[in-house]
Amino acid sequence: MPANSTPPATKKKGRRARFVVIVLVLALVGGVGYGAYWGVSTVRASLPQTTGTINLPGLDGQVEVKRDSYGVPQIYANTDRDLFRAQGYVQAQDRFWEMDVRRHMTSGRLSEMFGKEQVETDEFLRTLGWRQVAQEEYDDKLDDETKKNLQSYAEGVNDYLKGRDGKDISVEYAALNFVNDYKPAKWTPVDSVAWLKAMAWDLRSNMQDEIDRSLLTSRMDEKQIKDLYPSYPYSRNQPIVTEGAVDPLAEEFDPKAEPGDATGDGTGTGTGTGTGTGTGTGTGIGTGTDPGGAVDGLESQLDALSSTLDEIPALLGPSGSGIGSNSWVVSGQYTTTGKPLLANDPHLAPQLPSVWYQMGLHCRSSTKDCQYDVAGYTFAGMPGVIIGHNEDIAWGMTNLGADVTDLYLEKVSGDTYQYGNEQKKFKNRQETIKVAGGKSQTITVRSTERGPVVSDRDGQLRTVGDKAPVTNAAPDRGDGYAVSLQWTALEPGKSMDAVFALNKAKNFPEFRKAAQNFEVPSQNLIYADTKGTIGYQAPGRIPIRAEGDGSLPAPGWDPKYRWEGYIPFDELPYEENPKRGYIVTANQAVIDKDDYPYPMTEDWGYGARSQRINDLIKSKIKDGGKISTDDMRTMQTDNRSEIATLLMPYLLKIDVSDPSIREAQKLLEGWDYSQEPDSAAAAYFNAVWRNVLKLSFGNKLPKEMRVEGECLNVRPADSTGPADDLEELVRECGRRSADSAQPDGGDRWFEITRKILKDEDNEWWQAPKTRLQGPAKTRDELLLRALTDARWELTAELGKDVSTWSWGRLHQLNLENQTLGTEGPGIVKTLLNRGPWNLGGGEAAVNATGWNAAGGYEVMWVPSMRMVVNVGDWDKSRWINLTGASGHAYSPNYTDQTEKWAKGELLDWPFSSRAVEENTGDTLTLAP
Repeated sequence: MPANSTPPATKKKGRRARFVVIVLVLALVGGVGYGAYWGVSTVRASLPQTTGTINLPGLDGQVEVKRDSYGVPQIYANTDRDLFRAQGYVQAQDRFWEMDVRRHMTSGRLSEMFGKEQVETDEFLRTLGWRQVAQEEYDDKLDDETKKNLQSYAEGVNDYLKGRDGKDISVEYAALNFVNDYKPAKWTPVDSVAWLKAMAWDLRSNMQDEIDRSLLTSRMDEKQIKDLYPSYPYSRNQPIVTEGAVDPLAEEFDPKAEPGDATGDGTGTGTGTGTGTGTGTGTGIGTGTDPGGAVDGLESQLDALSSTLDEIPALLGPSGSGIGSNSWVVSGQYTTTGKPLLANDPHLAPQLPSVWYQMGLHCRSSTKDCQYDVAGYTFAGMPGVIIGHNEDIAWGMTNLGADVTDLYLEKVSGDTYQYGNEQKKFKNRQETIKVAGGKSQTITVRSTERGPVVSDRDGQLRTVGDKAPVTNAAPDRGDGYAVSLQWTALEPGKSMDAVFALNKAKNFPEFRKAAQNFEVPSQNLIYADTKGTIGYQAPGRIPIRAEGDGSLPAPGWDPKYRWEGYIPFDELPYEENPKRGYIVTANQAVIDKDDYPYPMTEDWGYGARSQRINDLIKSKIKDGGKISTDDMRTMQTDNRSEIATLLMPYLLKIDVSDPSIREAQKLLEGWDYSQEPDSAAAAYFNAVWRNVLKLSFGNKLPKEMRVEGECLNVRPADSTGPADDLEELVRECGRRSADSAQPDGGDRWFEITRKILKDEDNEWWQAPKTRLQGPAKTRDELLLRALTDARWELTAELGKDVSTWSWGRLHQLNLENQTLGTEGPGIVKTLLNRGPWNLGGGEAAVNATGWNAAGGYEVMWVPSMRMVVNVGDWDKSRWINLTGASGHAYSPNYTDQTEKWAKGELLDWPFSSRAVEENTGDTLTLAP
């Protein structure tokens, strides 16, 4: 197939995070015919034993598993070995199906469970080689103590699996057995390590932006593309670190230095700004329009790669400008407790069960053989605690967002690729994919010294670049081009060591030492301890580029675009007890780029959430005010729309003559910008915002970025001016899944709109006429069209009577089992899925119930958990999970936290042995 041809219409692009199991669920229809036995007995057969005694030969001593009424386990043991062995056993009791699917995903073995529909996904995952890298980490990088903990955890999982058939483990295995004789294999330590690769993949930052900027060249010039990627507003939205700088003499970050007093030499900050016609500086891949159509090849390749990314199950969330997290910590000088308060709510894809698993791990006494007393959130399949607190410190995480991936265009000749003046041979490895109910398939994975050739995994990408937009300095096309990926997570590291070190840290120096090994994914780490210290550390393996800024695919043949290494840990920003008395991280810029010598990324979140949190804290502590635990919870559920504060004054000034449109416009008068579930004004405003985006930006984007199946009449890409005659337009249909299409409406689009809002004649406000409406030529004409279109859209969705409208009816959360619950007949979905819940909040609100404006109003990502840690008085901390502890569909703990979560409520979080005992409902003893 030619590189610039249309992809096959049969290619599936449903919602991300979906596994295709059509064959399986159709077999289930027949299976349900077996009657009530399948529906009741099989469902209940896998519910775990939570009381009494279970003998596990080889334990050092008795282990107690105490569960509260929500099924949250607190484990008590006398040795680390017993503690982590019990953790593996208990997580397997509650979540083994989820664990098993995850390990098949991370190792590219989904086809072994679900059949041929998953072969393409497995091919791409095998190309990335997550499992291979995890094995190298386990063999060569991790500490002996970490390996022992991983081995103990695996022993516990396997203790639970021993002697159990699939139907005794989870109802999903009973369903699977209708079409597949699959049997769960033993758990291994590497299965746990590999999960960190999936976590890093979903938090990989700007790869999609890199692709999108390249795709935009088919329809836009450099100025227009720059309009759509504005610079971060440092003067308005405060970065995380506002104090300190790198001392170039000491070669370390000094949090007490005045910004601007100590800056480095800017090593690795070259930009390489080539153009599509070869007239710029450097030899980069083109960024401008090319009237000769030279962009078509790479455009087609990157469209196909983007489609491939859509197909990969996104276990943490859709990659977009809206996804992120909130965390903040307030010093005891500003709290009612006199000790720090710390809040965290990571924003990830809604899943059933939740991606998080709550638990406590307690040594009965602290000895050299038993070192842990920690509680919080972890992942099923991984030992230790990821986010939480021990008896001395608390910590939280948000995605730092550093640019840790680069795509390279590789000049290919036979079995070699060009690098400088050399022809280097690809590194090849064979991968065999076993397929349930079918023949095994073998693929060849090619890699450069930088990383795998991802273009080999797509039919269009195999022809690679007959018309790729490269400068005149590029090598002769020869056999064509390939696309390779360099990514920090594909180098073996020590992140698993960091998890256990964080769990044991007693103070800020130990916390920072642990963070040094938290290499991928790069996270903002916030900190508080019982002595009153608060802090922040930016960890991670963040590349230094010799040339280029990582915003566009780079020319792989040019050695100038190599990575020269990583920002030294000692030079990464951190704060300890900043003068302002609080620290906020919500995916905004880490530090002002003028105060820091190393570029981390140009694709930060734009700070709408972070600045709102900063403002809420400032308003509370001004004039001597204090912040309570409940104040922290209230901030987490703040629903204010930041884009509404910007856009509303202009919308209210529009002169509307149509009484139906005027009736809707009146809803906005007096609205306080709060997006409550029952708010009609919030419903209408968000519909208006969606239509503003569609008219001003969305309809002008190339088809590769628009929603699949949505078709428009647009001017041809090679035309030079607007098409005034409808007959001059061509029909183009979008190609991207609804939750990753653009414009997604995140705070990047807030900033884009802010910059043009006072320019009422800006070209972005122009919209062509349709068969029903005339053209819009000014801001106010476009806003009137958006008010009109939104009125009729909500009339169709919610009814003609505006008094019955509500944001929650549009903005619903549905929780779906991530395998059998996403496809197939309704009876299966009824068994495994739950919802809907009508939610408040919204895109880039602190209560970030995200939705993609290009695709609709459905909730796409959520605060996947919430916690408020009362440092020092641990039993007064509060927490909540999105769903529940259990992954078993008819367990009482399947979704028993969701209703409270939806209302913004938190549960008590017992930590001391006394508090745990008071909250215990069931006790299970594991005996040697």
